[in-house]
Amino acid sequence: MLSKNTRTRQLNGTCTSSVDMELFLHYSLIPSLFIILILSFLQRREHRRQRDDTSYLLGNRFGIIMPLDFVGTFSNRWSYGIAFGATANKVMFLFSEGYQPLQIPQWAQAFELLIGGIEVGLSHFPFFACLSSEFQLVSSILGFCYSLIWFAVTVLQVSQCPHGQFVGKYETLMFYWPSLLCLAFLLGRFLHMFVKALRVHLGWEFQVEEKSVLETHQAEHVKQLLRTPRPQEKKKSWFQTRIYEWDPCFQFPSRMIGTIVLAFICLYLFIVIEFCVFVYVRDELDVFENKLESYITFTNHSGVLTPVILQVKELISVTKGVWVATILPASLTCVSYLFHILVCYRKHIKRLWAGDKHFLPLKFHNPASSASVVAIARYSGWQIAYVLWGYLIIHVVQSLCGMAIMYGLVLPIVHNQGLEMLQGLGIGILTISIVVGLMILQMWIAASFFLQPKLGTADKQKPLALNNRKAFHNFNYFLFFYNVLLGLGACLSRLLISCLLGTWLIARIDRTIMQNGYEGADMGFSAWIGMLYVDHYHTNPVLVSFCHILIANHKEKKLQQTTKYWCLNQSAGPRVSARSRTRWFLLQTLINNPSLIIHRKLKSGHSSQESQILMACLES
Repeated sequence: MLSKNTRTRQLNGTCTSSVDMELFLHYSLIPSLFIILILSFLQRREHRRQRDDTSYLLGNRFGIIMPLDFVGTFSNRWSYGIAFGATANKVMFLFSEGYQPLQIPQWAQAFELLIGGIEVGLSHFPFFACLSSEFQLVSSILGFCYSLIWFAVTVLQVSQCPHGQFVGKYETLMFYWPSLLCLAFLLGRFLHMFVKALRVHLGWEFQVEEKSVLETHQAEHVKQLLRTPRPQEKKKSWFQTRIYEWDPCFQFPSRMIGTIVLAFICLYLFIVIEFCVFVYVRDELDVFENKLESYITFTNHSGVLTPVILQVKELISVTKGVWVATILPASLTCVSYLFHILVCYRKHIKRLWAGDKHFLPLKFHNPASSASVVAIARYSGWQIAYVLWGYLIIHVVQSLCGMAIMYGLVLPIVHNQGLEMLQGLGIGILTISIVVGLMILQMWIAASFFLQPKLGTADKQKPLALNNRKAFHNFNYFLFFYNVLLGLGACLSRLLISCLLGTWLIARIDRTIMQNGYEGADMGFSAWIGMLYVDHYHTNPVLVSFCHILIANHKEKKLQQTTKYWCLNQSAGPRVSARSRTRWFLLQTLINNPSLIIHRKLKSGHSSQESQILMACLES
């Protein structure tokens, strides 16, 4: 009789949904382009083109729509992050190279992935455009309708085929619930925008003033720099000292929030996909084990291959157990990396604000401007890819370590070979202890007999000046041959430690795993540094505060100038006609600029000679 899980898989194996998500992605471009055209029509261009340009016929309409500011946006950060989260399923399709909108040759696969990425970005463009649009009344309606379409289609896809062929029950829901949650949040966000914009339109609320260049946290940061530093009265907790301390004068940009949110969701989807692959491989291994068991039963445990088959079965069983057991530590490691990336971003960007570049390699102290601009475009996508591949590599390494522990410690005890295992373990520990002890002994002998005494009582160590030179040369000669053999073990340990650290830190894009002098070969680290420099040059609070002061002074001078003319027009006293006031301004202009007289339009009855005489009188 079939199990419930098997029946669910067979039932869902024949399930055919009426919604093809890949086909829907193609058709979603139609409303997406329609929304983009509407928002572009409402967006006015700041500079109109010349008359010889064909776009002059459009007036100042059809401006460029910006989804979000990837550099200086600090408002609506979580809304943009959730909008990025809604694209997680499509990003995973692109990551697995499973989405191929065109059938092109293998050598042109890079162009196919580029076209697929542009299509996915264009289909989700309205989410970001409607969130960042100035015309919130229209954009909220369009964004709500577009989000509702995606939400309804996704719910229909899940409800028609909720189960899967790998995990079983609710497998489809496991894949799509993060996107459904993000789309539900966007629906609520657009509804809130609509209510707020409607109240402003009806006059029930005041229109929000024009957004300032200087953010509140940036102004607070500059104020903190100008204050006299005071000693800390309150002692910091262990969490604040060792892990993270909240800073009210700092905010992460929307790009970082969106990257982390999308990385979390993609990491979850990647783990689910990996588990589905594991279930498939496990079922195939179970079939293979049944065949091996049939062979053992057929030969009545007396076959030549029976010992080998038992070892293979044990290897399969241990591998399956270790792989499942290491899913949690591998995932927690990558999750901790995501939080640590935010901590490192704040630490590094603050050091750059303070002018400290000592934490960077020398070749990255002055990176190329073009490389930094490209880096900020690469960073978010590369960070997500590094986390996903890093999880897989860390999982494999942890599984290998688990296999070593199982075969080195656990299985000998299971097979009643605990004493032999302890004997071998003791010999190994004793050998390593003796080698380490001899190295420590060399250090003690060198410090005790071959260095001159301290120059002062306050010195922490002896000076680097040789003493007992003849004994030292004999000591160096006889240990020369021993250190050749010791160097072999040191070389192998160096290789092992480099491999472990390299694989363990592969997901850390904020630090390089290359040796000193080869950091430029680490493209991920180069993208991180370039991104930091772009943010440093465009969001430095001191620089932004200076620009804010310049803009405010310019607006104030312009307002004062406008107010002066307004007061002149509205001054008390006898009323002066507009014509007289215009003639007075004209006379003042001509007196200050006599050369304009000869260019004036002549009235009937006045000759150019009279104008020249008048100009000569003014010049004299």
